[in-house]
Amino acid sequence: MRWSFQLPCWLRLFYRDAVWRKPSSARCVYLTFDDGPVPEVTPQVLDILDRYNVKATFFWVGENVARYPDLAREVVRRGHSVGNHTYNHLAGWGRPLGMYADNILKAEKAMDDAGVKRDRKLFRPPYGKAGLQKHDWLRGQDYTVVLWDIITHDYNPHYTPAQIERAVLRYVRNGSVILFHDSIKASANMLQSLPEVISALQQSGWSFGII
Repeated sequence: MRWSFQLPCWLRLFYRDAVWRKPSSARCVYLTFDDGPVPEVTPQVLDILDRYNVKATFFWVGENVARYPDLAREVVRRGHSVGNHTYNHLAGWGRPLGMYADNILKAEKAMDDAGVKRDRKLFRPPYGKAGLQKHDWLRGQDYTVVLWDIITHDYNPHYTPAQIERAVLRYVRNGSVILFHDSIKASANMLQSLPEVISALQQSGWSFGII
């Protein structure tokens, strides 16, 4: 089954204050990674980013931060920004607000306990599923909700690294937020396509920012 690399515009109307892409007149894009940190994959991502002198934004599952606090601190030490992705990758749809909020705050505490420093409160809902009530709660807690302009589907075995690279280059635009995953499930596609995507974008004059 084939999936779209971009969400339909009408869906974005439900989260008007979320960051889908950054307003920009410059050729600048924003790499983001979900579901880490994990020692099998995240260090390899860091090395690729260092090789190309690129900074990115990582959205973390709290239980992974609790398991690997040294790795979490290393990501920040290398100059990347980080955000909350719930404690155990909890989907927002069909969950009571209280349960969802407690899960987010538990992830926040895991990052605090790990000594992870953050300049601002970023949040990405797993699967992009939150809902208006939860979105309003997040805004009330001073979170910036970050979704995406391009999703790579790197976790999907029906796609190849070459297809992922072509899709990113086709849909990229000023301010695009690009979603990869530093997870074991996505690693085969992601670790092959990520350097190719970065190299192709840099050769075409694109720069990279952090959210």
